[in-house]
Amino acid sequence: MKNFYRGLVYCIGLVILALGIILNTKTGLGVSPIISIPYSISKIWNINLGMATGCIYILCVAGQMLLLGKKFRIFDLLQIPMSIVFSEIINVFNDMITINSNNLAVNLLLLILAIALTGIGAAMTVQMKIVPNAADGLVQAVADRFNIGLGLGKNIVDVTSVLITLIIGLLAARHVVGIGLGTLIAVVGVGRAIALFNMIFKEKMLEMVQ
Repeated sequence: MKNFYRGLVYCIGLVILALGIILNTKTGLGVSPIISIPYSISKIWNINLGMATGCIYILCVAGQMLLLGKKFRIFDLLQIPMSIVFSEIINVFNDMITINSNNLAVNLLLLILAIALTGIGAAMTVQMKIVPNAADGLVQAVADRFNIGLGLGKNIVDVTSVLITLIIGLLAARHVVGIGLGTLIAVVGVGRAIALFNMIFKEKMLEMVQ
């Protein structure tokens, strides 16, 4: 029964995470760093957002393999099918949700909600320790490879993602795509949302699944 609850919490976390990511893209204020790459690709070349996200997540797994070498576990390859499933969930929410608001206050409120949901979803999936989100796995791989803290590893991945997105936008579209105020807020806000959720719910959540 404990394994059932663990799987249930993990699946709910994935859905919440995907919802948060999609809401972030709908605000028009800029998307979170790691999603900025597939978002810019989908906008510039009119490619399905879920498909683009899945491809980038698979590249994140390849990056883990390069960084970790022999330390990369065969089990971690499960991130690939998980990324495909996650991309389909993103597609569902992307098709369902349509927001056309030019009101800055409304968009900021949506951004706050999106960041909160992203943090909650990330916390739930990570704490279940089943299959890591490919982006989170890359952050962990960077931290392990260079023997640095997880926070610094995330900063490196976030900054690299933003730089790649800027290059893609400027070269392919001659303007910045996907990067804005929301990107900067997400860099700080998602981590704080994870910390707050863990502070309030982590122990109760772990008691349920252990």
